[in-house]
Order: sequence, then structure tokens, then C-alpha cells
Amino acid sequence: MDWGTELWDQFEVLERHTQWGLDLLDRYVKFVKERTEVEQAYAKQLRSLVKKYLPKRPAKDDPESKFTQHQSFMQLLQEVNDFAGQRELVAENLSFRVCLELAKYSQEMKQERKLHFQEGRRAQQQLENGFKQLENSKRKFERDCREAEKAAQTAERLDQDINATKADVEKAKQQAHLRSHMAEESKNEYAAQLQRFNRDQAHFYFSQMPQIFDKLQDMDERRATRLGAGYGLLSETELQVVPIIAKCLEGMKVAADAVDAKNDSQVLIEQHKSGFARPGDVEFEDFSQPMNRAPSDSSLGTPSDGRPELRGSGRSRAKRWPFGKKSKPRPTSFSPMGGPLPSALPNGPPSPRSGRDPLAILSEISKSVKPRLASLRSLRGSRGTVVTEDFSHLPPEQQRKRLQQQLEDRNRELQKEVDQREALKKMKDVYEKTPQMGDPASLEPRIAETLSNIERLKLEVQKYEAWLAEAESRVLSNRGDSLGRHTRPPDPPASAPPDSSSSNSGSQDNKESSEDPPSEEGQDTPIYTEFDEDFEEPASPIGQCVAIYQFEGSSEGTISMTEGEDLSLMEEDKGDGWTRVRRKQGGEGYVPTSYLRVTLN
Repeated sequence: MDWGTELWDQFEVLERHTQWGLDLLDRYVKFVKERTEVEQAYAKQLRSLVKKYLPKRPAKDDPESKFTQHQSFMQLLQEVNDFAGQRELVAENLSFRVCLELAKYSQEMKQERKLHFQEGRRAQQQLENGFKQLENSKRKFERDCREAEKAAQTAERLDQDINATKADVEKAKQQAHLRSHMAEESKNEYAAQLQRFNRDQAHFYFSQMPQIFDKLQDMDERRATRLGAGYGLLSETELQVVPIIAKCLEGMKVAADAVDAKNDSQVLIEQHKSGFARPGDVEFEDFSQPMNRAPSDSSLGTPSDGRPELRGSGRSRAKRWPFGKKSKPRPTSFSPMGGPLPSALPNGPPSPRSGRDPLAILSEISKSVKPRLASLRSLRGSRGTVVTEDFSHLPPEQQRKRLQQQLEDRNRELQKEVDQREALKKMKDVYEKTPQMGDPASLEPRIAETLSNIERLKLEVQKYEAWLAEAESRVLSNRGDSLGRHTRPPDPPASAPPDSSSSNSGSQDNKESSEDPPSEEGQDTPIYTEFDEDFEEPASPIGQCVAIYQFEGSSEGTISMTEGEDLSLMEEDKGDGWTRVRRKQGGEGYVPTSYLRVTLN
């Protein structure tokens, strides 16, 4: 069944139908275009959302990047970003394969439809013109017939009229004969015109218009087929990205399954483990005992040997500074009056006797030296910490890890420079054997620069190795101290730092009670002599150490040392960055821990 046979008389219907088909094609193109804009906006919003939640810092500088939950979230964002890319691909394919191609095809269809209907209208116009000619010839034939009949009647009436002359009769007969001849000619013309019109009409309805209608039918069917293919492209474009989207969704599932709570807990431990030993028990200070005051009111409980003694637990100072603010201490001793204590050094002159009331002095001691107890508020750390090259501002465990990382980086750089030097040497040998390839002397500056870099890196490697060995020994020592506190009561340390601020435990030494009456024989001995006792009591070294750098002990409680000097280790670093050592030629004091290479016995 075709339009030319079944719809031969529905020219206007076919015109409306084909126009509706082209309008539907344009509507679909517009729909896909708006769908493309929706996909592009969706992808853009997804990418903006991903960018909003991506970390601002690089992954290597972000400590949170080591947690599996953070890594999974980053992978989730990456999968969402890939998903947005697939939506952009869908929009691009729809825009190119549907919008552009169908819009171009629609224009071609409109042009073809216009040509077909122009041809049909031209054929209709020709048929109408033929019909008009037929009507004209028919009217002329009808008129000529009436005129001929009228002329014949006139001639017959004159012929029967006795009064008419012969000339009038002859003239009327001639006129009737002329009219009859003209009618015959009009008849022949009308017959010919009718025959021609019938032929044209048959051609119009049975050949010409059916062909035009068949062309319109073919055009409309091709348009419908192409439109159906366009409908299919909508789903086909989606199906093309379904595997990638499925991988994105699978990646999201894998990211969700990759969250490992236990591993994150271990990472947190590795990142923030300080390596400090746990603080010992705080000893009880009995302030209920009355103080026996001597008549002179000039000294505090002086023992039989004539030296003043502050009773209490002044020698058992627990290190608690990891829970407080970790500010760098200065090894300077302070007297109860707040000034420097000249007798902090073992061979220094004794402190001048204070003429103030001992009770007032004790009150000032307890007010000026505050106990540094563990506080949750102090867990925030110190913002004013000075970053040092050896990372001594960090806790021991973190210092060890940072030093290990720096050492690995230096070793990699050193290996790279060594490989570059070998390559330059080989290139120089090639230039020497084949001068046309290059000048060997041109490589000398680069070789010299490489050698300089190698020497510099070797020195840095040695420096970091020394710091790493020191940090590892400190970590092992703190672990031993921590284990020892779990098996026995805490023992008081053999010595104390130069002052209460550098030892970070000075509350116990400043709160003492005196049970013995003051002695008048100790007029020239210092009131607060704990630091002198620390240095004056003989103690055996617990290890050996070598000075890596020169240090000028300019403050109270410190001691000078030269680079490469061998020293005896008297007391380890308690976390404040200072170590107590003894020189071979005599004299003890505190030096920076980072300036030493320590070897424990």
C-alpha cells in the first residue's frame, strides 16, 4: 500500500502529516539538546562538589592521608569525579551524534519536502490551466452553436417572407452558413481540448501525483526511521558508559570495604607515639609537721655536718613535661628569691646566705615553682615550638621516624648523585676516545659539582645517622624506664637538671618541711643546696658520648665542650633536650643532647 494509490486525493492531508513529522524531529532534537545541557550541568556540579571536598594540602604533607578512612574517601571522590567524566562523555556523544546530525538531517528533509510539494503544486496548476482552456472552448462552442442556430432561423424566416428581397435572403443564408461553419470549428476545438484535458488529467491522477506522493512517503518513512535511530542513540549512548560507571560504583564499594579501623588506630599510634616514659607516682608531702625555728631564724634544718638540708622528696622528681607545654628550657639554676644560683656548678662559690625569714622563703619557693601535673588541657601542645634540624623539638619516637625519613631521602639523593657521576665519567671517556662527539673538558664543571654534592650528602648522612642513633638509644632507654616502673616503685634519679624549669619536675624540690632546728654554724652556706648536692655526690658514668659539635656553656649549669671530645655520660636526657656529662679533666654540667653521639654501657 502506498500513498499514491490509497491517498491520491489527500494532498493537503499529506502536506500536514509530513510537516508534523519534521516538527516532531525538531522537537526531539531540542529535547536531546536540553538533556545534554542537564548532563553537562550535572557533571559540572559533581566536579565542583569533588573539588570542594578535596584536601588543600598535598598528600605527602597531610598526615591524615595515611588513614584508610581518609584514603577511601579520596578514592570515593575520585570515583565520583570519574563518574562526572562519564556524564560529560554522554553529553558530548548526544550533542554530536543526535543534536548535530539530526538537526542537519532535518534541514535536508525540509528541503526535499519543499521540492516535492512544489512539483505537486505545479502539476495541479497545469491541470487547472488545462481545465480552464477546456471550459473556454466549451463556452465558445456553445455560443457559436446558438449563433448558428439563430442565423439559420433568421435565414428561414426571410426566405418565407414575401416582402423580403432576394438579396436579404441570400445575405441571411450566407450568415447562417458562416455561423454554422464557426460552430463546427468550435466543436472540433472543444473536442480536441477535451481530449487533451482528459489525457492530462489521467496522467496527473494516475502517474504524476502518485509518483510525488510515493516520494513523499519514502521521505517520511526515511525520516521516521532516522528518528527511531535517534531514539536508539539515546539509550545506546547510555549503554556505552554503563561499564565505566559500573567500575566507578565498584570502586566506591571497594573504597568502602577498604576502611580498616584497626589499621587506622595503628597509624595514629605511629604518627603520634612520643616514646616518653610514663611519669612516676607523685610522692606525698607532709605539711602537717610543725617547723622548729631556731632562735637565729637564719637557716633551715641544718644536719650535723653543718650543711643545710631541705627535707622532703627533693631527689625524686618525676618527669611530667610530655603532658604540659614543651618549651625549650634554659639550663640556669634559680635561687628561692628568683635569681640565678651561682653554686649550681660543682666547683662554684657557695650561694650567699639570705637574711630573710625561712618561712617566708619557703612560701616564695612554693609560689614560684608550680608543680607541672598532667592536664588534659595541655595536650594541645605548644604553638611556639622552635623547629630544629635534628627534630629535637619532637618527642623521641617521632624524632626517630623523621630522622629515619630524612636519612632515607639523603641516601636516595646520594645514590642519584653517584649514578650521575658514573654517567659523566663514562661520557667523558667516550669524548676522550671520540673527540668529534664532544669536548671532555666541558664535563669537568659538572663532575666537580657532582663530587661536591656527594661530599655534602655524605656529611649529611653521617650527621643524620648520628642523630638517629641517639634518638634510637633514647627510645630504648625510655622503654626500659617505662617497663621498670611497672615492676617496682619508682627510684629517685641520681641527679637533677640544672634548675626546676629544665628538669620539668621542680615542684617536689620546692615544697619541703624542716624538722631539725636551724643551726647558727651554717651562716655562709646556701639555703637551697640541692643542686650542689647533685654535683658533689660522686656517681658512676652510665655511658660514653662524643661531642659532634662545639658548645660554649655560657649559662648556669652548663659546661663547655669541643668538637670530637670524649665525655662521660652521667645522666640521660629526660626529654627536655639536655644531657648531663662529665669531662675527663674534671667538671660536670649539661650540654644539648643533639650535640652528642651517645653510647650506653
